[in-house]
Amino acid sequence: MTRGKIQIKRIENQTNRQVTYSKRRNGLFKKAHELSILCDARVSVIMFSSSNKLHEYTSPNTSTKEIIDMYQKASGVDIWASHYERMQEIKKQLLETNRNLRKQIKQRLGECLDELEINDLRRLEEEMENTTNLVRTKKFKSLLPLSFFSFFAFSAANLQRECKVCMSIRQTNTVVKGVLVIIKDIFIGNVV
Repeated sequence: MTRGKIQIKRIENQTNRQVTYSKRRNGLFKKAHELSILCDARVSVIMFSSSNKLHEYTSPNTSTKEIIDMYQKASGVDIWASHYERMQEIKKQLLETNRNLRKQIKQRLGECLDELEINDLRRLEEEMENTTNLVRTKKFKSLLPLSFFSFFAFSAANLQRECKVCMSIRQTNTVVKGVLVIIKDIFIGNVV
């Protein structure tokens, strides 16, 4: 019984299409292997399925890169040239960004200021003042809970006892009033 010819067109049923792909892929790889053994040829077959899964066959004692290099030499086509040029452009942009960032860091450390004009110096000063204020605010907020609880950890009696050792009663009252003013300022927001 002979096989009938099939019409070469896309198989609509996905399961049948996947089975056919798998069988024909294996058949192609088998033929490539036979060709490399029988004829001592260097063969490389690279395939991607419809789901972008890679399948490849390469002759024994060779690699896909060697085959591609041989192809480039034989055909005079440089496959990697456009990719290399793109990578060089990206490298150039990254080096420029790196150079600019290093320059900004040096300026914030007080170096390389001679080349700046007055507007740039004002902008840099403003940025540094804003940064300093942010750091101070963060520091204050992180210390506030410690300060707040340390004030109330001492009772009034403990505070008076501590002050009596060093000062008279009158001075103790002044210190307690000062602590109360500080606490009041913290809650009202006068302390920065």
